[in-house]
Amino acid sequence: MTGSRSLSSGLRALRPTAFGADPSGERLARIRRSPNFADGVFVNPSGTRIRPSGNSTLELAKVYLRKESRARRVPSGTIPVHPTTYAELAKPPATGLRLTWMGHSSVLADIDGHRVLFDPVWGERCSPFDFAGPRRLHPVPLPLASLGPVDVVVISHDHYDHLDLPTIKALAGTDTVFAIPLGVGAHLEHWGVSPDRLRELDWHESTKVGGITLTATPARHFCGRALRNAQHTLWASWSVAGDEHRIYHSGDTGYFDGFKDIGAAHGPFDATMIQIGAYSEFWPDIHMTPEEGMRAHLDLQGGRPHGVMLPIHWGTFNLAPHAWAEPGEWTKAAAAAVGQAVALPVPGRPFEPAGVLPTDAWWRGLGYVPDTRWPVPEVPRTATRDDDLDLVAEG
Repeated sequence: MTGSRSLSSGLRALRPTAFGADPSGERLARIRRSPNFADGVFVNPSGTRIRPSGNSTLELAKVYLRKESRARRVPSGTIPVHPTTYAELAKPPATGLRLTWMGHSSVLADIDGHRVLFDPVWGERCSPFDFAGPRRLHPVPLPLASLGPVDVVVISHDHYDHLDLPTIKALAGTDTVFAIPLGVGAHLEHWGVSPDRLRELDWHESTKVGGITLTATPARHFCGRALRNAQHTLWASWSVAGDEHRIYHSGDTGYFDGFKDIGAAHGPFDATMIQIGAYSEFWPDIHMTPEEGMRAHLDLQGGRPHGVMLPIHWGTFNLAPHAWAEPGEWTKAAAAAVGQAVALPVPGRPFEPAGVLPTDAWWRGLGYVPDTRWPVPEVPRTATRDDDLDLVAEG
């Protein structure tokens, strides 16, 4: 028995720091009490296939190796990046709400006098290793230290393109609070974040930081950083409500009917940040296509165009077989088809949802762009606010 314990301890010592830590003690006991935990794992709100199975794995490999497909998954030119400055971000938004997309799913939100940083990934690769794994297609718009003070860091789940070890270690030395799904706190504590700065939530639980309320809401995805995926950390989308504004961040998720319930309980939202990239027919249940992302936004808004949609989870890392610019192109087409205002900034460019939106197709001219005559959802072009339609991007 002693030898077995020694072997186990030795294997843990060899475990890369980036793998994080498994929940234990009271954290694990709380996980096991969760209504979303059954048969030893967290479960999705509906039946979900996580990975390709059978022959689909071989077919996926063929797609990735195909020369034409490989060329389309990266830009042929330089992705433009807005040179964001500390002074630009330090200035309060005139309307009380400003969003700055830093690339992928990382967004800085200035909302009603508070600063919320979603899924910050400043690392060069989304990988446990610095010598392998998906590498950035563009640099970060500015150094992490140049953001200035952040009130809350929100993490959607523990995958490497959303929970980045070097970024968390840098933020561990600040005073920020971390709002995280149940179980993710084990990783953060392992990396040096003080337990008293963690707000660890199950779905439908809320926490208040200053004048904003953050609620962990359901998502359809999965978790895991190590070779063995124990499904002991939860994944979540997030609703954030201030005194005047409401915003929503989808994290990673497949489409499901729960968006309607989230919207009814916490919306409508002034802006949504919706995952529309890294989708594939090989994993249709865990990531959304642009059409599904648009449908999710409308569900969150009570079934009608409202507020502004910011597409996220695209343009920064090569994570799927589709062309790198496809998510942006098809989201723009879907928004124009249904009369929904959409923001399409280059990474690092701040914008205010109530102001002039960035809508230029900046990705065109940087490589292959798919046909825009892609099927879009048949949703009535209706809105109760005149400005909902005034801000619609041209197709």
